[in-house]
Amino acid sequence: MLVDSSQIIEALWETLWMVGFSLLFSALIGLPLGILLVITRKGHLWEHASLFNVLNGVVNIFRSVPFIILLVAIVPVTRFIVGTSIGTAATIVPLVFYAGPYIARLIENSLLEVDKGVIEAAEAMGAAPHQIIFRFLIPEALSSLVLALTIATVGLVGASAMAGAVGGGGLGDLAITYGYQRFDTTTMYITLGILIVMVQGLQTTGNLMSKRIRRS
Repeated sequence: MLVDSSQIIEALWETLWMVGFSLLFSALIGLPLGILLVITRKGHLWEHASLFNVLNGVVNIFRSVPFIILLVAIVPVTRFIVGTSIGTAATIVPLVFYAGPYIARLIENSLLEVDKGVIEAAEAMGAAPHQIIFRFLIPEALSSLVLALTIATVGLVGASAMAGAVGGGGLGDLAITYGYQRFDTTTMYITLGILIVMVQGLQTTGNLMSKRIRRS
């Protein structure tokens, strides 16, 4: 049984909805967490070994758990937050738990690429720590940060498709339900093609934005 175009459009919309909201909430967690991982490390703006070790440990724990396992492991948390463990809304919860620490690590790496001379110059001018972060550190790393968020978004697209294995909705669910379980190879190739186009579009857009920022 072949799916019709309305089912594909609905699945695409569900994927976009999952990825969009997951990215938003993940960034709200990952951005400040990534900044803290940088400024609390030894020799940085707000050195705090205990806090750094705790944050670093938490990020490492979540980063070491494969998404498909995390998806099942936090089912009680998902049910508590959204009232169910199935569907697009429920999938957003594990996606945020998965992508938040991932974004934090990407942000950390981007900020660490900034030349220490920039920070030293800002301190010499008498800038406060929060001014150094938002007026010097982040602007200097902005091009790299855009690429980091692009990578995270592409990762979310892949994870959202994986969530289809447990009824998460979206293109992944459509591919598994029809392409795998009902041996509908046409649907499988269509969803695969859409996902490839999405990833290519996201990566190209991110690259162009990063390049433009770097040149400005």
